[in-house]
Amino acid sequence: MKVVAPAMGLALLLASCSSQPQQPTAGPPQVSVVTIKISPITLTTELPGRISAAETSEVRPQVNGLVTARLFEEGDYVRAGQALYRIDAAPYEAQVASAQASLARARAAVASTAGLARRYQELVKINGVSQQELEDAQTSAQQAEADVQAQVAALRTAQIDLARTTVRAPISGRIGRSSFTVGALVTASQASPLATIQRIDRVYVDIPQSSADLLKLRQQIASGALSRDANGARVKLVLEDGSTYGQDGTLQFADVTVDADTGSQNIRAIFNNPDGLLLPGMFARAVLVEGSTSNAILAPQRAVSRDAKGGASVMVVGADGKLQPRPITTNRTVGQDWMVTSGLQPGDRVVVEGAQNLMPGTPVKASPYQAVGAPSGKPAQTSAQAH
Repeated sequence: MKVVAPAMGLALLLASCSSQPQQPTAGPPQVSVVTIKISPITLTTELPGRISAAETSEVRPQVNGLVTARLFEEGDYVRAGQALYRIDAAPYEAQVASAQASLARARAAVASTAGLARRYQELVKINGVSQQELEDAQTSAQQAEADVQAQVAALRTAQIDLARTTVRAPISGRIGRSSFTVGALVTASQASPLATIQRIDRVYVDIPQSSADLLKLRQQIASGALSRDANGARVKLVLEDGSTYGQDGTLQFADVTVDADTGSQNIRAIFNNPDGLLLPGMFARAVLVEGSTSNAILAPQRAVSRDAKGGASVMVVGADGKLQPRPITTNRTVGQDWMVTSGLQPGDRVVVEGAQNLMPGTPVKASPYQAVGAPSGKPAQTSAQAH
């Protein structure tokens, strides 16, 4: 009995050890991946711009005098030819009357000299007057005719000046504040305008863009890498409050001169502005639709890392399930993605999350990347607009 008790205790100890659960072995780490696909995208560039009126006219007087009346309300819409100001017309009415009297006197002189020339024409035949006297009479008649023409021109000039005492709108549009009040003395040669009229039913947006970027864009279109809309380059407008203007504009022209100081080229787009929402002088951001491509390769920005020299690379899950570093070449950002020009092929699985502390060659378990807010069970969608 003394020998059996220790033997039984040892057996119970061994039985208890063998009944404890075994620890499971750790599996490969899990990473989130995006499978690369070829996507059709539209490329855009967002640039600052300034709005200007389609037509601008500074209203200035064309005669001297005192302003006697202002015939419009500041800020109103005025039409071409509408009376805006009246300038004291009394001196110009007197000039018209004087020119009319001079014209009447010149016409009376014509009648007298012409009659004398006709009589001398008959008298010279019977030697009643000399040939020299006839020629003098004919010359006087011609001078009288010329005086009539001169007085007609003088009367016309006086009438034009009289008409200009009513200052009229040269174009249709919105008129701003009046710089002169009733009683102000104005002159035909003054530098300051009476008021400014701007046509804003259509407006321009002037946009500076790098000449190097424009050259690159033209080369891409020429090579067929990008295609343009058949209706011309479209432009969207983002207003100062962040809202998008309701109508698209069209690219009108690019300046033929590059600014030597900034290296930029001015681009002008035109927008319809029927409600007058866009005002001259406003700043806005123009989104230029540069073109489209049907075979773009996009990689999420958060999946791309860069070395000290700026070289881009991604981690790819190979066919053997192991991490592989892959150097890539990027062209531009497209929404939340990079546009990749070399280094990736359709079907490559690019790691977005989970590989931060893993070494190349590590076996991993890949699962589709799920962005925050994306529908459950679907991979995140990448944007197709460039910023």
